[in-house]
Amino acid sequence: MENDQEKDIKQVFQRKLIIKGCLWLTLLTTASIAAVFFYNNTGSMLNAIKHIKPKFILTCICMVFVDLMLGSWRNHIFVRKLYPRLSHWVSFRANVANMFMGAITPFHSGAGPAQLYVYNRYGVKVLDGFIISLINMGATLLFMPVAGFIAILIMNDQLETGLVPALLKYGFTVFFIFLLTFVLAFLKPVWVGRGIQLMAFTLGKVFVKKNEALNSWADKSFANIAKYQAICSKLLNDHPFLFPMSLIITGALYFNKYCMQYIILLGLGIHTSFAQVVAVQILIQFMIYFAPSPGGSGFAEASIAILFSSIVPADVISVFTLLQRSFLLFFPALVGAYVVLSLLKKQTFNDQ
Repeated sequence: MENDQEKDIKQVFQRKLIIKGCLWLTLLTTASIAAVFFYNNTGSMLNAIKHIKPKFILTCICMVFVDLMLGSWRNHIFVRKLYPRLSHWVSFRANVANMFMGAITPFHSGAGPAQLYVYNRYGVKVLDGFIISLINMGATLLFMPVAGFIAILIMNDQLETGLVPALLKYGFTVFFIFLLTFVLAFLKPVWVGRGIQLMAFTLGKVFVKKNEALNSWADKSFANIAKYQAICSKLLNDHPFLFPMSLIITGALYFNKYCMQYIILLGLGIHTSFAQVVAVQILIQFMIYFAPSPGGSGFAEASIAILFSSIVPADVISVFTLLQRSFLLFFPALVGAYVVLSLLKKQTFNDQ
């Protein structure tokens, strides 16, 4: 099982995949921001840039650091119970690597393997790292829909645009499926295992040539789920305050992200309702979390342009979009890129 997971991790860290992901992220984001720029006919964009207040931008930089620290501590509260001598900075590196690979892969799919890769390079077993990621994913799956529901209550009269309700339905559907699977796998692992085996058996009847491979995958998945559930239960039973603490850190982590948008607006000289800005950002974060494009590119920019249009003047919206994406995605991803590429370079050197 450990070897299978290590193979999956190595598949994510292929040079071509990383380059391709970076190119797609850059192209989609550039095209989306350009579309926002031309759609709003913002000829005074340079004037908006000139009037940016540096003190608020510096505040945002500090908030990015807080974001990275909270993300790393969310993992480290678990890691230090299993590996007491492991430095917090290993968790910091794992977190930024998570953000980088999540930004350049569809559906955020490279984030988890990146985190496992970094931890594994510093002596953490892949299974232990996976379980920590799984528990924190549970905290996110609980927090995000609740935050999204509260935001909808705040902004109910402003959600009539066609794209936004569609993205919200997509977001709630995906979160519900993941949360249901997570809860069932934890409380009723046998049910989930039997369900996977039944699905594999059914697909095997349709795709006869794949029948043996599907059944083998189902049996491995059944065994893995049972093992994950047993280890998770032991960890949480031995340390009952860890999951509530993870929920609190998750809330603080995302609230810091939401507040950052308000600070950016102040930096652009825009004074508006704090609650409305936070509600808008909650919905954007919720809708793009499982977006099919790298880093949610395209979906994020469109959501910002639509939902912030009643708050941000047309001549500022493209600058705001660029700053928002930079502080929430690009700057953390750049730090993560440095960590990932440094480790890959070191590994290549050691393998020679």
